[in-house]
Amino acid sequence: MQIITDFDYTVILALVAKYGLRLLFSFFIFFVGKWVVGRICLILESVIRRAKIDELIASFIINAAKTILLIVVIVAALANLGIETTSFVAMLGAIGLGIGMAFKDSFGNIGAGILIVFFRPFKIGDSVDIGSYAGVAKELNLFSTCIITADGRTIIIPNQQVMNSKIINYSLTPTRRIDLLFSVDYKDDLRLAKDIILKVANSHELAIKDPAPSVSVSALGAHSVDLIVKIWVLNDNYSTVYSAMLENVKSEFDRVGISIPYPQVVNHHIYEQKDENDKLQTSDII
Repeated sequence: MQIITDFDYTVILALVAKYGLRLLFSFFIFFVGKWVVGRICLILESVIRRAKIDELIASFIINAAKTILLIVVIVAALANLGIETTSFVAMLGAIGLGIGMAFKDSFGNIGAGILIVFFRPFKIGDSVDIGSYAGVAKELNLFSTCIITADGRTIIIPNQQVMNSKIINYSLTPTRRIDLLFSVDYKDDLRLAKDIILKVANSHELAIKDPAPSVSVSALGAHSVDLIVKIWVLNDNYSTVYSAMLENVKSEFDRVGISIPYPQVVNHHIYEQKDENDKLQTSDII
């Protein structure tokens, strides 16, 4: 076995020093660049706030700018290592095509986010129903929309799902109508019931007086006469007036003796003659 005695270790040390320094400097570029991107985004956010740009658009611009700048920093760090950026970009494009096929939903979310910014079906802070979710719109980024529910939960919905869902925006107009249904027994005084409901509605300080509250018969049910009351309120007062009306109308009905009917069980006795003996059969009709 031949032992190498004249190996020049200075070549290895030179290579290690050369590429080790490049690697360290690439890490330096990445972390400093990431810090600079954060500062740029803060400045951009400050400029957007002063320009009073809509918060929905501002949220999307800031998130998009942060993503693009981070990609630039990563490319710069790789270029410092000696990787040919042109070939890297070409390779990234080829990889991106494959990734795009696998992650087409993610790119669909980006496109849907752009459509949300363009059509603006809601703004940050609006009270919305998106599909089966209800809450206040909190943030829009490249891939998803964030809403906060009334009980404090954070719901993150993919932008594509947002665009494919029915969106109800309660904040586009300053007012909203409350529709409440009350049922009274056929034997009760219908006019008195209507007067009580209307009096309770008009007496609530948060109910809008123009248009004034109204009460009308909506249906003659199997067990009751159904009355519908319509009250206009400001959006912020919807829940307060809704709950107060239910409680106050029930209290007034109890005070004057108006009952709210409910389904009852009625027993009908049917007699049959069988084998010289009378047998009782009972059927329950609800």
